[in-house]
Amino acid sequence: MGTPATDGRSVRWDAHREERRRELIKATRRAIHRLGSDASMEDIAAKAGTSKSVFYRYFGDKAGLQKAVGKVVIGQMQESIAAARSTARTPREGLVNMVEAYLQMAETSPNVYLFVTSQSDGDSQQTGELSGFFESVAGMISEPLQEMLGGANPPFLGYWPTAAIGLVRTAGELWLKTPPAPSKPDHGAMAQQITTWLIDGVGAQISSQSPLVQ
Repeated sequence: MGTPATDGRSVRWDAHREERRRELIKATRRAIHRLGSDASMEDIAAKAGTSKSVFYRYFGDKAGLQKAVGKVVIGQMQESIAAARSTARTPREGLVNMVEAYLQMAETSPNVYLFVTSQSDGDSQQTGELSGFFESVAGMISEPLQEMLGGANPPFLGYWPTAAIGLVRTAGELWLKTPPAPSKPDHGAMAQQITTWLIDGVGAQISSQSPLVQ
């Protein structure tokens, strides 16, 4: 008769721990947003109104905290990019929408973006999270390219999405780090420019009859 009560307490405790973990992740995002991507565990805990030992209890170390926050943020970015792709009416618009969604999410909090995309020393799990994210996005951006090519599958097709991700990420992160200035494009203009670079890169493979090159 004692087992159900014990199990019930265990379930409630697990639920409490999970809720507390979510609260700490949210608090970490707020702290990083204000303090910067290189904030220490002590600074994060102080900003969250708790002790450093609480964070170590739930996440093990800073790499564990980074991974936990990264899983949430990267998941949200992935959903946003997929949603942006689904609303597009043309392949080109699909690329613009996805690049803009990526830039807009990163711009919401550059500090949080840098916190979750910077690799912790020896943290292969964090690298895996990022690799999975960019591989997923590479798969999504290959779809508009295939539509542009009318279903053709030239040898370069397998390389282009990876190269495109490199361009989007490198240009996007440089844009993100550029100080505000009248000459700095907003995320919409930057997305249009990056998409133009991506399409020009495969322009020779697109029919001259395509509205993309007219």
